Amino acid sequence: MLAKVPGGAILGIDGYLVYVEVDVSPGLPSFDIVGLPDAAIREARERVRAALKNSGYDFPLRRITVNLAPAMIRKEGAGFDLPIAIGILSATGEIDNWKASDCVFIGELSLDGNVRATPGGLSIALAAKAEGLKEMIVAQADVAEVALVDGLDIYGVDTLSEAVRHLNGERRIRKAKKTRMKLSPVCPEDVDFADVAGQDHAKRVLEIAAAGSHNVLMVGPPGSGKTMLARRFHTILPPLSWDEALEVTKVYSAAGLLPKGNSIISKRPFRSPHHTISPAGLIGGGRLPKPGEISLAHRGVLFLDELPEFSSHVLEALRQPMEDGFVTVARVGGTAVFPAGFVFLGAMNPCLCFKKATPEGMTSCTCSPGVVRRYLSRLSGPLLDRIDLHVELDQVNVDELHSTEHRETSKDICERVMKAREIQVMRFCGTKIHCNAEMGPGEIEVHCGLAKDTRTFLYSASRKLGLSVRSYMRALKVARTIADLEGSKGIHTSHVAEAVGYRMPVFNV
Repeated sequence: MLAKVPGGAILGIDGYLVYVEVDVSPGLPSFDIVGLPDAAIREARERVRAALKNSGYDFPLRRITVNLAPAMIRKEGAGFDLPIAIGILSATGEIDNWKASDCVFIGELSLDGNVRATPGGLSIALAAKAEGLKEMIVAQADVAEVALVDGLDIYGVDTLSEAVRHLNGERRIRKAKKTRMKLSPVCPEDVDFADVAGQDHAKRVLEIAAAGSHNVLMVGPPGSGKTMLARRFHTILPPLSWDEALEVTKVYSAAGLLPKGNSIISKRPFRSPHHTISPAGLIGGGRLPKPGEISLAHRGVLFLDELPEFSSHVLEALRQPMEDGFVTVARVGGTAVFPAGFVFLGAMNPCLCFKKATPEGMTSCTCSPGVVRRYLSRLSGPLLDRIDLHVELDQVNVDELHSTEHRETSKDICERVMKAREIQVMRFCGTKIHCNAEMGPGEIEVHCGLAKDTRTFLYSASRKLGLSVRSYMRALKVARTIADLEGSKGIHTSHVAEAVGYRMPVFNV
């Protein structure tokens, strides 16, 4: 007898339906799984056999063939255990086949018949909704995540027996309530910008970056506060919108990194990988592509400390995602498109000896010009061209550490950032653009108009500094953000002057 049970899998971060076709026919006992399964799926034969027996069901001693359709796509993971078991029980008459064929099943089976959570539930639920299916049975631990999707009746089960009794109408499971979480306007943090003494210039740069999602490079000697500022940057970012939270949750769900007890990612991600990371670890990869650090930083922050210590291959791989906001990873197992809409923060020392001119004017750097040039040349011009804001930090005087002068808190800065973001939300209402940094040439033409004297100033500054067209456009976006922070409808010369000042490199490569 033949049974057909809907299951699901993920490719990249997108889910798709996989129909588990089970044929139980007379012949020598065998259990074959076809349809390009990986090792975890092939091992389902033993898990399903033990789970059925330990749940009180007879395992048919006949020829069992399981096909995972579509057969031309490679599949991985243990989430097919539950639909395979349901398919076998349907094919042998333990379950009415028509009931099982209208419901999506995902879940890993333990040997005693318990159902365990699997990654990617949210993506598969979205795919099931798109295909017009109305019901989904998942592990109880996955219910809160999957219940974020409207238009699906979600049922959580702890054991295989519960699912069978539900399908047969013996003991119906109560439908899960839809998950609705209120995203807090400002998340309390253990760190605050008030912890940082001095560096008001750098704080201003980070405020502009947060308001428009612009990329930043901080250059300064050790102990000047680069890392300290970067690790507090997320405290001045506006909260995630509901749609943004779903985007981030989808990435973390597909990667299997959704924190236990959390159905949705409610805070902007902050990712800070070590400089020994590989290109695949940063961009994403694997036989079947998985999201990398830049995708895990989507709608959040990617911080690379000691920037020149990263491999040149890793840094150059950032160029396209920083420009486009997504990355395409092609592998033998498939091609996946991952989102990569992050704010880039880079921090580095000015030279190898990590010393610099002191406030008193005495130079303590011992590096020769050639050594400094080689060190700085680890960052290519095209990469630096994609960084909107360049800021140089000096050593903080000891007197400033014990100053009683009022320091702005993250809350104070965040309030100004949120006002600027509200202006941008209204500006880009009805489009896919979220902030100024995402504007294309068409949007720049519409929203970044300049008066004649301001445009003349920008032309003159561009020629003197030798700005590329990309730098010119990015300077306009930054000027638009500075104007938003001031609540100005137009972009004035002062806004352009400040934006161009941040385009001036703090060193020459």
